[in-house]
Amino acid sequence: MSGSTARFDEFETVDWIHDGAKERRRQTEPQRHTEPRHQLLLRAYNAIESWVVVTLVGVLIGINTAIISIATEWLSDAKLGVCRSSWWLNEKFCCWEHKAGECTSWSTWDHAMGTDTVFLRYMAFVALGTVFATTCAWLVRVYAPLAAGSGLPEIKAILGGFVLRGFMGFSTLVMKSVGLALAVGSGLSVGKEGPAVHMGCCVGNVVSRNFARYRRSAARQREIVSAAAAAGVAVAFGAPVGGVMFSLEDLSSRFPRKTLWRSFFCALIATVSLQAMDPFRTGKLVMFQAAYDRDWHVFELVFFVIIGVFGGAYGGMCIRLNLKVAAFRKKHLAKWAVAEVAVLAAATTAVTYVNSYTREDMGELLSYLLQECKEGSKGWNNMCDASQASKVAWSLAAATVIRAVGTVLAYGCKVPCGIFVPSMAIGASFGRLVGTLAQMLHRAHPSWHMFAQCAPDTPCITPATYAFLGAAAAMCGVTKVTVSVVVIMYELTGALNFLVPTVIVVMIARIVGDMVVEGGISEQLILLNGLPFLDDMEDEVLDVPVAALMCRVDDVHVVREQGMVVDEVRRVVTTDVRGFPVVDDVGRVTGYVGCRALARAVADAGIDQNATIAFDQSVHRAGVLQLSALVDSSPVTVRPQTSAETVIEIFRKLGPRVILVTSEDDGQLEGLVTRKDILRHVRSQH
Repeated sequence: MSGSTARFDEFETVDWIHDGAKERRRQTEPQRHTEPRHQLLLRAYNAIESWVVVTLVGVLIGINTAIISIATEWLSDAKLGVCRSSWWLNEKFCCWEHKAGECTSWSTWDHAMGTDTVFLRYMAFVALGTVFATTCAWLVRVYAPLAAGSGLPEIKAILGGFVLRGFMGFSTLVMKSVGLALAVGSGLSVGKEGPAVHMGCCVGNVVSRNFARYRRSAARQREIVSAAAAAGVAVAFGAPVGGVMFSLEDLSSRFPRKTLWRSFFCALIATVSLQAMDPFRTGKLVMFQAAYDRDWHVFELVFFVIIGVFGGAYGGMCIRLNLKVAAFRKKHLAKWAVAEVAVLAAATTAVTYVNSYTREDMGELLSYLLQECKEGSKGWNNMCDASQASKVAWSLAAATVIRAVGTVLAYGCKVPCGIFVPSMAIGASFGRLVGTLAQMLHRAHPSWHMFAQCAPDTPCITPATYAFLGAAAAMCGVTKVTVSVVVIMYELTGALNFLVPTVIVVMIARIVGDMVVEGGISEQLILLNGLPFLDDMEDEVLDVPVAALMCRVDDVHVVREQGMVVDEVRRVVTTDVRGFPVVDDVGRVTGYVGCRALARAVADAGIDQNATIAFDQSVHRAGVLQLSALVDSSPVTVRPQTSAETVIEIFRKLGPRVILVTSEDDGQLEGLVTRKDILRHVRSQH
């Protein structure tokens, strides 16, 4: 089996047509047997039930995110020191009532041990970070291997019409939550925003499966999973509208108006729940929210273009290099996943401790980089001190390189990991660097013509806004998402006056990124890991008829409309296919029957193995097991000369599991084609 289709057999295909028909029958059947005065109550319950599910999902996503945020912040600070009065508090809450520099309750590890040794602080940082990451990798490997990674490629495949058993289960949710806090807190260059989508989908799946309406219908469950994905992004960035836009733009293959409305409601409930929990005790939904009250100047567009080009170049190179690392990891490190994480964590923490910008948690670093300088303040780490500008610039350049290398190596290792915030931190560091250099240039040459727009008594250049634009550019470069990034960044800052520069840098980043590599990191990992996903084929040109792709009739298991006995059917249903074409005596297609339904009906009948089975509703003889009710008498069929592009559109728009190929003249079965057959053919051409 080729590498590009390696995981196809792990996924089951959803038949949206059959699923939708069953759901409609379920809705109408109770009403036929219900008294008229109760039908109104039944319809009201059906209408309310979906909103109850969406509300529960939103609340639980918000609470889960708040708990993870609190745990992550504590673990991140634990590498640096301990609160002597209350060990369970992180540095911020330990020193809540103290001014900066006056807190005696918080001690670095060397002071806690009665010494003043930089090397001891360094070793504690490296040792604890390595322990956290190794523990995370071990827990994931033993209890929930599917919790590793970001989960976005698999979520896209699932929302596209495939099922991966256990990927959105309760154990995966628990280990993803615990592991994510450990992984981010360890200091690895990974983020929690991508896995937040996976966790949101897990919550949606776990909650919805407690309601029969969603447990029995994959189409209904897809609505909840789409809404939960939007809520996951919403709480990750504190951006409910951006979350819905991200689910629409990047995740969901089908997004009708009803799903859009429920996604927005779920995202709203999740963000309100997170706000009520207030994990940072600042009133902010995320640590790196910021606000800007200054405007930009036309001459700054030159610097904005540089930031956009960097974002696209970083994104493209990050994708290319990460794919090489992922391929190496699959080939050589599959058996050493925990050891790899331990070595990676030790190396990362050993390097990042040296630079004050990489030593900080990435969320906290973003909060510093995105803050405007206040008049008279030197800012965090002297970022606002004009006399230290050159030193700050060199530190930011080093931080950009260190984080970029760390992200390329860490993303995709066997721990829960995301790439959004690491990319934002890299982009923000570079943006702040460009802003600092531009500010140094203005201070050195204020009389230059390009600075003529600057007012004499107010800051002309605001490096924090450059960091903001850099974060947007880098995030777009690595995900290839545009509109959602603009909306998310606007919701993070409320900077309406910077909407045009944001659009400019995002579009430049997308154009440059596409020059380096087509598709975002999720699309590329779908191809590398062999995940089935049909919507990544929009630009494919298949100049072949469906006859060249189909599984021919000689290799297809069929059931005869009449004349089969129970023993024959029992042997047929033990094969690894999901259904069978029903044919008459001369091979003409008369319908299609599902394997599971057929196996269940034969098992429940409890009749002799030599008894006859009929799939023709006109047959009514004693001793014949009549199973015509199981047959779909109008399956989707095409002719052998039908173009492959047409078949792809049928799969994409209608969503059948299988399309039968019948002859032009008499409707005889010539073969069948599935979504996986199409994907196998396309990927074999690359």
